[in-house]
Amino acid sequence: MDATMSGAGGPAMGVAPGHIGSAKAVGRLADRVFVALLWGCGIFVLILLGLIIAMLFEGGLPAFRTFGLDFLWTTTWNPVTENFGALVMIYGTLFSAVIAVIIALPLSFGIAFFLSEIAPQSLRRPVGVAIQLLAAVPSIIYGMWGFFIISPLMAAYVQPPLIDLLGPLPVLGALFQGPALGGGMLTAGLIMAVMILPFITAMFVETLASVPPMLKESAYGVGATTYEVYKNVSIPYGRTAMVGAIMLGLGRALGETMAVTFVIGNATRLSASLFAPGATIASTIANEFPEAAQGSLKLDSLLALGFILFVISFIVLALSRFLIRSNLKS
Repeated sequence: MDATMSGAGGPAMGVAPGHIGSAKAVGRLADRVFVALLWGCGIFVLILLGLIIAMLFEGGLPAFRTFGLDFLWTTTWNPVTENFGALVMIYGTLFSAVIAVIIALPLSFGIAFFLSEIAPQSLRRPVGVAIQLLAAVPSIIYGMWGFFIISPLMAAYVQPPLIDLLGPLPVLGALFQGPALGGGMLTAGLIMAVMILPFITAMFVETLASVPPMLKESAYGVGATTYEVYKNVSIPYGRTAMVGAIMLGLGRALGETMAVTFVIGNATRLSASLFAPGATIASTIANEFPEAAQGSLKLDSLLALGFILFVISFIVLALSRFLIRSNLKS
């Protein structure tokens, strides 16, 4: 009986000590391989990013050498004389992206609050799915929709009254002057606003859903209205994530290509008007890259534009990190 119990109570219920040691060795080896793979994934991202930066910088270096820093604030873009400047495209990229965020931000707030606080359960899912489907629509479809539907509507019903009403004003009127062509900066910003709306709204909904119910119930208990709860409880609680959502939408708008190409007008002219045709870095590259000969100064300038767009995106990312950290500290 003692012998049986002794045998049954041996190491690992009768398993030989050598087998236990080999199993532990295999486990340690698998753990090391797993950690090595994780390190490889992280390093791969850094290498890939570095290669992209190096390719853009090396490709655009001849343009920077030829034009110097004047390339950044020169408005001329003339392939015939091989005189290139990036200011029009930089301005168009930033201007149209800011317009998109200004339009999308209040809509995202409204939709997110409606889905999280107001909408009945039977309506939340259909509206939420519809918002998600907007993110699945290809960019070129948005461009075609903007070209065939939105631009004619803007030219017929939106731009003429704004030109007549706000165009004569002393300072603000500069934004609303010019012919009603339908396309332009405002139309491009409107199309991009619809495109970034799902991304911002989805993060807003998740943020509002994460607010502890106790906080909202306490506010309602002291007599706060729905608007006051939203303004004084929900938004302050999730402002860090909301700042990240806004910057994500801005970054998405900065790199948009096909939809903008359809409606912005693709004119390399600098204008303060919302209705004037313009160009962005992405749309200029998409339009002129197929025609740029290998080794030409035009191709070098397009690669330099790509590098500038990368730098702008990096600045936006750094700014978003700074704002998020500021919110966390406060």
